[in-house]
Amino acid sequence: MSVPAITRPPALWLRDNCPCAECSDPRTGQKLFQITELPDALAVGAVRQAPAPDGGPGWEVTWQPDGHRSVYPARWLEAHGPDGAAYRAAGDGRTEADKELWAAANLDGRVPQAGWDAYISSRAVREQVLDGVVRLGFVLLREVPCRDRMVLDVARTFGFVRETNYGELFEVRVEADPNNLAFTGALITPHTDNPYRDPVPTLQLLHCLRNEAAGGDSGLVDGFHAAALLRERDPEAFEVLTRVPVEFAFADAHCELRAHRPLIGVDPLGRIREVRFNNRSISTLHQPATVLEEFYAAYRLFGELLERPELRLDFRLAPGDCVVFDNTRLLHARTAFAESGERHLQGTYSDLDGLLSTLAVLRREGAAA
Repeated sequence: MSVPAITRPPALWLRDNCPCAECSDPRTGQKLFQITELPDALAVGAVRQAPAPDGGPGWEVTWQPDGHRSVYPARWLEAHGPDGAAYRAAGDGRTEADKELWAAANLDGRVPQAGWDAYISSRAVREQVLDGVVRLGFVLLREVPCRDRMVLDVARTFGFVRETNYGELFEVRVEADPNNLAFTGALITPHTDNPYRDPVPTLQLLHCLRNEAAGGDSGLVDGFHAAALLRERDPEAFEVLTRVPVEFAFADAHCELRAHRPLIGVDPLGRIREVRFNNRSISTLHQPATVLEEFYAAYRLFGELLERPELRLDFRLAPGDCVVFDNTRLLHARTAFAESGERHLQGTYSDLDGLLSTLAVLRREGAAA
């Protein structure tokens, strides 16, 4: 690396990333200073080649005006500099750039799945399973013990249970006095859960204990893929659904929840990062008439895309199956079933940050092995 390369990054950025023990705690890696503590008119002074703490080549910078010295590994600069590999990388693992978007035919013969015993006993299988959730949005675990509250144990293999107004666990079965259509035998169209909650649970798990009813088959739709199709077909409609906030609401005798979010959430670079779609939870929108007209035209168009049969992966959960899916990306659905039949799932919510953390540690362990 030439000397100009080390002097090219903004001085404040470079100094803010000083790895020395005076600036970064060696035990935690956390910074020991505030950005306001750096000198005014900070500038790179002398620069020379020097061995880096990792044993490789590096650059030593003497700063003006305070004389502080920083040593940067050349490998770190190449990866993290303003034009380095990290800048060119896709992002934080949560946007469309980090996903494999799919329609049902794309998954023919390669639905991400694994047996429970292999999942809990093999680091490689656990890594493969969790990668499937990140990359494709879901995984199907087979032969999970049909034990009460087992779905909580599944969630805790990679993260933490998110408790909601439904409790830490919810029963998906016919109830005499339901507060949600999920607890009836009714048809459930593709939707994401809890759009009226902020933050929304980012992962959902459903564990099948019994499924003897006529009907009650499950379906998944890649909402990112549908949103990308909308953007390609009608960019203006896509823009409307990323801009106009939707009033999602839920209320029963014990709680009242409300959130205002667009149907399609994007990151600062415009990449799809979240889909919230639930016709049962959309409340009355309060917007000017012109905005309502453009919103409802775009909303209908998006809804039509989500209902395309070729986008939907249909399957039937058998006792012992547990599906884990990204609730900010995938829409799930269910065919109607006879309420006289036995159908019992247990569900819970969790979050992607815990899963992503577990996956990162598994990969780090695998690289060190």
